[in-house]
Amino acid sequence: MGKDVGIAVIGSGYWGKNLVRNYYEMGNLRVICDKNEDVLAAFQEQYPGVEVCLAIHDVLSRDDIDAVVIATPAETHYTLAREALLAGRHVYIEKPLVLDETEGEELIGLAEENQRVLMVGHLLQYHPVFVRLKEMAGNGELGRINYIYSHRLNLGKIRREENILWSFAPHDISMILALAGEEPEEVSATGGNYLHNRNS
Repeated sequence: MGKDVGIAVIGSGYWGKNLVRNYYEMGNLRVICDKNEDVLAAFQEQYPGVEVCLAIHDVLSRDDIDAVVIATPAETHYTLAREALLAGRHVYIEKPLVLDETEGEELIGLAEENQRVLMVGHLLQYHPVFVRLKEMAGNGELGRINYIYSHRLNLGKIRREENILWSFAPHDISMILALAGEEPEEVSATGGNYLHNRNS
């Protein structure tokens, strides 16, 4: 990515702060957008020359923003990504893309229609160990793959906005699909509610 590509990070909390740091170090970060004014004030000190704002409208009204990075709670992804795509911006969005399949299909259609990149942050696809594993599976070093099993040993940050199937399973599923090289014929799932009184 050239330094002439201007990026705004929308949502600079738990994971967003890492994206802020990385895009700043690349020289592409122009704006940080967040609802927390204290967080924005701290970022202004930490990252000189980067502007801050409280609303996506302030991001999308700028001419120097080519792409937005969305790292907000999952239930906001669709609305923010839709606004950005309609404003002609490329969009990198943390997983999950959305919480509703039809909304995901709409975003894909908008990206195609506006000739913009819509990318979901499946960072493990680019991990050197996984890249090597994928090479091994692709060139036959592992033999015929009949079964792939994934087991999470750490739940990470506990969230009420979405459950573990939204926050961690996308990583495992994207890697399994990449290793298998084909789409599933059937999907089934079971789950339990262990930490909260209500389903989320």
